[in-house]
Amino acid sequence: MNPALEQAWQLARQRYADIDVDVEQALTLLDPLPVSMNCWQGDDVAGFEDPSGALTGGVQATGNYPGKATNPEQLRADLEQAFSLIPGPKRLNLHAIYLEAEQPVARNAIEPAHFSRWVAWAREHQLGLDFNPTCFSYPLSADSFTLSHADDNIRQFWIEHCQASRRISAYFSRELGTASVMNIWVPDRLKDLTVGSAAFYLAYATSRGTALCMDAGHFHPTEVIS
Repeated sequence: MNPALEQAWQLARQRYADIDVDVEQALTLLDPLPVSMNCWQGDDVAGFEDPSGALTGGVQATGNYPGKATNPEQLRADLEQAFSLIPGPKRLNLHAIYLEAEQPVARNAIEPAHFSRWVAWAREHQLGLDFNPTCFSYPLSADSFTLSHADDNIRQFWIEHCQASRRISAYFSRELGTASVMNIWVPDRLKDLTVGSAAFYLAYATSRGTALCMDAGHFHPTEVIS
């Protein structure tokens, strides 16, 4: 280990020890917990639905990162390289726009078959897969509203997209033998005032007996969810 890093590690360990925290024990407890890597880190959120399309919905990326993956094979190869350098168990979180289809597919018509190659790859590498609907960068999300849209037809489209995503997530679970977490990011907002809030999502999840994915970047900027 780099001597400077080793010194920093020893200092940090002592600081925690001063407040009765055993760092080694904490790391041992964390060792079996998998980290689910977001697939979009490999291609700057372009996906394979329409890689040339504009990024919208408040996504803080340009889509033009140099050397990014431009097809599923490149992305999977890059992910394999990243996983080889990251300790501990891993999973992969896929967005709906990372489907593989011969023809354009409406987002409310995506199917498990569009992700069969991802499942085969995950099985080969003993990875679990999680999933995200993609409620942004699409003509029907152009005015910043999706699941909360005032237009019944547009709102229904996004409901159907999330339902289709749930079926894909269930497919991942069946095929890979591990629960697939489906994280619904609701980008709906007026400027920086989001439709959802930490309090609303927590109350909703509790009342419905479902899990809550705490995504720190998708709440009102004055909320602290930690």
